[in-house]
Amino acid sequence: MSDRRVVVTQRFFDNDTIAYLEKNGCDVVIADLAAGQADGGLGHDELAEILDGAAGWVVGHAKVTRKLLDSLPQLKVISRRGVGYDRVDLSAAEDLGKVVCIAAGGNDASVADHTIALMLAVGHRFRETQARMIEGDFSILMGSDLFQKTVGIIGMGRIGRSVAQRLQGFDCRILVTTDGDLPSDAPSSMETVDLDTLVRNSDYISIHAPLTEETRFMFDAERIAQMKAGAYLINAARGGLVDDAALLAALKNGVIAGAGLDVYLSESDSSYQRITDELIRLPNVIATPHAAASTYEGLARTNMVAAQCVVAVLDGKEPAPECVVADGRKGQAEFGETI
Repeated sequence: MSDRRVVVTQRFFDNDTIAYLEKNGCDVVIADLAAGQADGGLGHDELAEILDGAAGWVVGHAKVTRKLLDSLPQLKVISRRGVGYDRVDLSAAEDLGKVVCIAAGGNDASVADHTIALMLAVGHRFRETQARMIEGDFSILMGSDLFQKTVGIIGMGRIGRSVAQRLQGFDCRILVTTDGDLPSDAPSSMETVDLDTLVRNSDYISIHAPLTEETRFMFDAERIAQMKAGAYLINAARGGLVDDAALLAALKNGVIAGAGLDVYLSESDSSYQRITDELIRLPNVIATPHAAASTYEGLARTNMVAAQCVVAVLDGKEPAPECVVADGRKGQAEFGETI
């Protein structure tokens, strides 16, 4: 078995990145997934079989457990084609001497563009309007501008900063929550405030925070009730940051005007599938299936960053520091940005 066998369990892995891996001596294996299947739906036994003998793994949303890692002694590096790592057991990876990387910087632009698109689509009521037109009703529904609105951004990592940059073109007032100083190139329209102030004053709220024990259900019924009645909630970060059941009730009862959603709690907790099904059917919700990073350009960038991390580890070198989230070779975890 090749000590440079690299298994890819993601779809849309481009030829240029495959060529890069092969040029660097890797034996590339693309997992044969059934139509419509993603690696997040694969169980332990399936993953263990697919990854048998692999030294590198380019992964999407599969759950990377201690049990799985313990069964793969040859595996040296787990490289996410993405930037979240809440489905990876970092402690296990560290204990077992493995390296975990993320594709930092690869999908910032794609997710930021998607976030702005959700704001515009829900504010201008694109879904409701088109649905009516299909039924022959060409009457005009009044929407809401993004221009000169107050937008709250929760999380000022790479994606949050990219969203803020785009909002300057809409002449928005931007409220942010951050523990550190504002970036040196922050626009004059950007203000640092506490979370309660942001929630009460924003016309649009966009979440770009990691999912942790502290941030889980950051937007519960109580916090959603603090929002303006005409406000919109955008979540293109992680399911679980918002209590989807509370959001559903708030949208049905007119507590807020609408929501733009790319992530859902049901992705990690199937008991919430009914809630997701109801949410995506609401006329004041614009919904996409965790697709914000899925553009041709964005996936090509993240594929390459993930592949570069794999090659660096297999070569005994250091991946880019911002990409390393756990390094068992050093006996300690290293945490980078997660959004």
